[in-house]
Amino acid sequence: MGSEKYAQPDRRPAVIAGASSGIGAETAKALAAAGFPVALGARRVDRCEELAAAIRAEGGEAVAHPLDVSSTDSVADFAAKVTAGLGDVEVVISNAGLLGPGRIIEVETERFGREVDVNLLGPHRLVRAFVPAMVERRRGDILFVSSDVAVRARPFMSAYTASKAGLEGLVSALQMELEGTGVRASVVRPGPTWSEMGMDWDPEEAAFVLNQWVKWGHARHPHFLKARAIADAIATVVSAPRGVHISPVDVNPEAPVADDEPAESDRVEDPS
Repeated sequence: MGSEKYAQPDRRPAVIAGASSGIGAETAKALAAAGFPVALGARRVDRCEELAAAIRAEGGEAVAHPLDVSSTDSVADFAAKVTAGLGDVEVVISNAGLLGPGRIIEVETERFGREVDVNLLGPHRLVRAFVPAMVERRRGDILFVSSDVAVRARPFMSAYTASKAGLEGLVSALQMELEGTGVRASVVRPGPTWSEMGMDWDPEEAAFVLNQWVKWGHARHPHFLKARAIADAIATVVSAPRGVHISPVDVNPEAPVADDEPAESDRVEDPS
């Protein structure tokens, strides 16, 4: 009787916010392969629809809807469509993010605010849209993709660093408030990872930022993670049996073995 009480349901619909590329897209594929029906959300809904079609072609269950986590109305509309199509949402992955380089004294407050809106207020909007129903059902997972900058600030990424630190404060408080409800709030904290985030930076500015990482000890070796490594960690956390809470999870690229060269796919180009 006890084991039945704490069993996960056979069908666990999962939402992935920020699913159009990188960690979000890989997480959608990993969860679908593990048997989760997945709902993909992002502003670039065309990419989500392509990925959802590919998942369905592989035998998975997937839908895609527009989602802008900086809009309360968009989040509410997304939640309603997902629930109508897939049923009660058991898992939410808060992954949408915004990142831009710049000196704190030069970054316009409006741009700083846009990053904080997406990276910190966006996750709160997802909590408001999905977690109350989880609490009512006495089960569920909401997982937040943070960053190693939350525990070790990186220069020239001020809004991203501040918003991720704030996000982890929000999750710490949420975990205490959810204790005893059966709902798990978890953090996965990636280290340097290949994704489209930052790929639109000016090359000279990107090189400058990378050199500052080296200066301050943030880049001890040339390896970056592939997004799939983060996705696999996320799948492990939300697949844990009820009664088991895995958080936080730090995922970092391993340093190369002495005298070994990093694989081309893992190498960071010399910014000089």
